[in-house]
Amino acid sequence: MKTFKTIITVLVTAILAISCSSDKDDKKTYPTENPLDAYYTATGFTTVTNFINSGDYEFGLAFTPTVKGKINAITLKLPATNPSVRVTIWDYTTKTVLRSEMINVATADLKFTKEISELALEKDKKYLISMNSNDWYKKNKADNSNVVYPIVAGNITFNEYRWLSGTTQTFPTNVSANYNAGDLSFDFQQTE
Repeated sequence: MKTFKTIITVLVTAILAISCSSDKDDKKTYPTENPLDAYYTATGFTTVTNFINSGDYEFGLAFTPTVKGKINAITLKLPATNPSVRVTIWDYTTKTVLRSEMINVATADLKFTKEISELALEKDKKYLISMNSNDWYKKNKADNSNVVYPIVAGNITFNEYRWLSGTTQTFPTNVSANYNAGDLSFDFQQTE
């Protein structure tokens, strides 16, 4: 009888230990978010003009995550097909390339999503996502007025829109506040 009680005590202790340790290992899973629609809503950029074969530019949005997270995918939509759009994610401060991906936009006016190996992003660190293309949508306010940055879109704060003429993978140096050329974005997931 004493042996039976000892076995039961050991089993109960083991079950409780396993149960408690698995509670500690369970991490909260956060939803994936794409901040582009919230950005366009906040800016009021509702006027859209298609530019096709209109000169090559490196252009995109500087952004800061307000939480630690990761990019799981890049999203892109263009008014024309392009089999090799280069998308770059930059460290804003050092102007260095963190990730470079090629996206095949096989159909015009259709959003493409390219899953990528996750890219960790630090909270409150500034980044830039840009693409190099000669096709894009220009989005602006009907009166062409400037927007005031920063613009909060969920867990992402957009700091500015940047552009530079040419085909080289060069950090864009020009800043504009009265339009955005896109639609380039990313799927972001908070990690803690």
